Amino acid sequence: MKVRTHYVGTDDGQQLYVSDVGEGPAIVCCNGVGVSTFFWSYLQDAFREGHRVILWDYRGHGRSSLPPDPEHADLSIERFSKDLEHVLRTLHIDQPVLVGHSMGCQVILQYAADHPGEVAGLVPMLGTFAKPLDTLLDSPLSKPIFDVVHKLALGAGRGGRRWFRPLVGAPWAVDLAKRTGLVDRHYADRKDLEMYLGHLNRMDPRVLWSTVAQIAEHDLTDRLAEIDVPTLVIAAENDLFTPMHRSREMVRRLPEAELFVLAEGSHAALVEHPEAINHRIARFLQEIGVDAGAEDPDPSAADGDDDGGSPPPR
Repeated sequence: MKVRTHYVGTDDGQQLYVSDVGEGPAIVCCNGVGVSTFFWSYLQDAFREGHRVILWDYRGHGRSSLPPDPEHADLSIERFSKDLEHVLRTLHIDQPVLVGHSMGCQVILQYAADHPGEVAGLVPMLGTFAKPLDTLLDSPLSKPIFDVVHKLALGAGRGGRRWFRPLVGAPWAVDLAKRTGLVDRHYADRKDLEMYLGHLNRMDPRVLWSTVAQIAEHDLTDRLAEIDVPTLVIAAENDLFTPMHRSREMVRRLPEAELFVLAEGSHAALVEHPEAINHRIARFLQEIGVDAGAEDPDPSAADGDDDGGSPPPR
């Protein structure tokens, strides 16, 4: 099945790259910060028969255009939500199921809050709804440390690439991520991690730092009660970036939400345990009446593991 590619224009002249495959009810995936569409390859392969799967890059990410002034550009969650609106309107997509990973959780929740009645379902995974740096590593030092690093990075300007790229492009970067628990050392595939680090290495670091600084202030706490949409929150017990208590609070505050927990897996569980995640999403689609139109990706992958299950090894 051929993948269709598009470039969608925004109201302020940016060009957003979009990958579009399949026919049927739409599943639209929103990336985490610093990530491109490749992180959704397992989901895309699982649902492209019977669904229209849309992947897209934020401005300054992947194959989308670079903002003219990255240090001062609007790279907020509200801006990304507006960009998502341009993608959906341009591709004539109605009533999508929005799936978000990490920062993508904030994007899809923002969109659902601003467009009541326009979303069939939400799947926020491995992310939060407010000020992600405040609970990063569950440490009160995370935000102050980032603020210092951010100032140093902005001071370096475009030249920041000289120190940023060697860090993410180092041959030991994958091993370090595994040893520190940032990714699961047993389940994380080196190929997937190298693709992620390679994308970071190609990014303008000013986009990355400016985006993180802006999303760090985003807070939808007071609006979650407005999002009356069937929601499947996916969390991983070993996620160092988004502690479990944030996912549980999200479920408590949303009117129509349920929690699916991976007992193993890190912040990168999207590529560590795709079979379990895809199976649970397929079941969610059936539950909300969005016909998958295809055989369950793996009927044995996630049985009985809602709110505390363990996926099988890959």
